[in-house]
Amino acid sequence: MSSVDLTYQIGLTLLEGVGDVLAKNLVAYCGSAEQVFKTKKAQLEKIPGIGSYTSEAILKSKFVLERAEKEIKFIEDKKIEALFFTDKNYPQRLKNCNDSPVLLYYKGNADLNAGKVVSVVGTRTPSVYGKQITEKFIADLAGSGYLVVSGLAYGIDITAHKCSIDLKLNTIGVLAHGLDRVYPAVHSSIAEKMIQQGGLLTEFMSETNPDKENFPKRNRIVAGMCDAVVVVESKRGGGSLITATIANSYNKDVFAYPGKAGDVLSEGCNGLIKSNKANLIESAADLLYIMNWNTEVKKKKTTQIPLLINLSDEEKIIVKAFENKNQLHVDEICYTTNFTISKTSTHLLQLEFANVIKSLPGKIYELNR
Repeated sequence: MSSVDLTYQIGLTLLEGVGDVLAKNLVAYCGSAEQVFKTKKAQLEKIPGIGSYTSEAILKSKFVLERAEKEIKFIEDKKIEALFFTDKNYPQRLKNCNDSPVLLYYKGNADLNAGKVVSVVGTRTPSVYGKQITEKFIADLAGSGYLVVSGLAYGIDITAHKCSIDLKLNTIGVLAHGLDRVYPAVHSSIAEKMIQQGGLLTEFMSETNPDKENFPKRNRIVAGMCDAVVVVESKRGGGSLITATIANSYNKDVFAYPGKAGDVLSEGCNGLIKSNKANLIESAADLLYIMNWNTEVKKKKTTQIPLLINLSDEEKIIVKAFENKNQLHVDEICYTTNFTISKTSTHLLQLEFANVIKSLPGKIYELNR
């Protein structure tokens, strides 16, 4: 990627009144981030969601581009990778989420599109039991190439990161601030180790403080870039519940460890389970079973595509995705078809009704032959 392209991509994230959804819409209409800044006002105002105020902000963007150039110098000096939402290295699971960040900043060596990604979250003030559960859960994933994601916060987050490092699992810390700092600072040493065995990821530029409003934004990345979210311990109003709620809205699998009735640290998890917003698990084995991750395909077969009779064009595209693979996760289908998660889910349901595919645990779908 050229520095010119990156200047406009960073600039796009700095435009006043332009959020992630609208920014992607602008790129879709204009063709690229650079063309957004070079399109005439009259044409910009024809784009849905763009009025005279926003078009003026785009045209008067000198300061925005100057700030972008400053950021480029920082990321080049610190060897940080900028990932635009159209880049192949951008987390594809996250890209399928409607409000995913337009641009991410990443420092590390892990594949953000690893085969199996699990986010582990929980309270900042866990019990001894909560820490033990987390350590045992991570230990049961070791040796299988899982990518563990969390938020580098106190408590369950840092326990998951530390245990992953000790057991040679790649782990990603998603931050609510720029990569010019680590918050909390006491976690700086583990963050350095994570860069060598995983990485640090954020949507925020340098000089961005860990302000309160940034943490829900951070949580949507934790929820969006994984296959499954695991909540270990959480109070009734804990931030982990925000992550779980977002994950549910993204059609992700959510799991929670149950706790004693009346225990403050168990109220959040018990509430998720009671309201059917999370699967109850007692070990990693439960997650592997529900996600259909403990079944290995012994022999790859060429799948015969069924007759596509009475199917819509978009349903045919989804069925075509199974051409070389009999089973696909919903995220793989989204990536292959370039459909949104909501559109994909709707068509998958119709294909189930038509007995063309069947649903398996862990949001896996199989073609009926």
